Amino acid sequence: MGKRTSALVTVVSGALLLAGCGAGPSQVTTAAVIDGQVTTIDQVQNLIDKTVREQPYAQQLAAQHKLDLVGREILRQEVLHAVVQKAAQKEGLTADPATISAALAQGDPLAGQMPENLAQDQPAAVTQLVQRARDHREALTDLYLEQQLTAKYLPKLSVSFDFTSVGAPTADSETPAIDPATARSEALAKAEAYAANPAALQADLAKGVQGNVGQQAAAISSPGDAGTALFGAPANSVIAFQPNPESEPAWWVTAVVKQRTTDKPVSTDQAQQPTPDQIGAIGVRMLQQYVGDVDYKINPRYGVWDPVGMDLAANANSVQGVVLPVRGPSPAQP
Repeated sequence: MGKRTSALVTVVSGALLLAGCGAGPSQVTTAAVIDGQVTTIDQVQNLIDKTVREQPYAQQLAAQHKLDLVGREILRQEVLHAVVQKAAQKEGLTADPATISAALAQGDPLAGQMPENLAQDQPAAVTQLVQRARDHREALTDLYLEQQLTAKYLPKLSVSFDFTSVGAPTADSETPAIDPATARSEALAKAEAYAANPAALQADLAKGVQGNVGQQAAAISSPGDAGTALFGAPANSVIAFQPNPESEPAWWVTAVVKQRTTDKPVSTDQAQQPTPDQIGAIGVRMLQQYVGDVDYKINPRYGVWDPVGMDLAANANSVQGVVLPVRGPSPAQP
């Protein structure tokens, strides 16, 4: 699946450019119920134990008391497995069993120990741990279908949006001093306000808040950004997220998504070739629109679904942002 974060670092002054959680299962032995399929806590623990037996990186996580990351990733991949099946059915995509068999026969990419260099990226490393512990045919099939989603959507996907930012660099690359917790709180509060009344965004801009209206972004021109929630959220929704959560300071964007277009190739002379990690991230992001098609309930001990992270967060206070439907008058279309 590759890295699950991407950089969105183009907010400047002037013409600024940006380029379903269910209730927990009641059974104390149940980790999750996904489309009626029960995954027990014992099954999750068995997979965790397998990673520790087979993978030195998992042994490092055990020594650091971080195996909860592996447990959440196991359930994340189970949810995404169900989602990608629904997406493939609706999109008319298939994974040729012979292609998967050939990949396994020619040198299973998920066999053996995880490469040491992946340990530098903890989210990607934990993803690899679980992929290697799963049934490899199933894991490779999921990856193949996600790549097909990227190939289908990348040339056609564009979004139109208005946005404001909290703590973003200015045109002079100066960053305002703001406490990270305060920045998060302000961004989430703006999302609630804009969802209730999208016109509140323009009112904030009139007060001098950093941001802009009428922005357009094409996935093919910015594949690093196409894996973010900005490209996965539906039209008439509001998102708050960190475009580049690994940067310092980690600034926030709150955006009103006015239009999401996927029906025709985007005409641009700025197309960029995505990296393998970006292809993986975009494929996962394209699943966002299908998560609601899967009936899932996660035991709260493993966390809550985070639509911005396309992940399980430890709790509601640690989600990577929010995606809210516009409840007030729909924003004007571009």
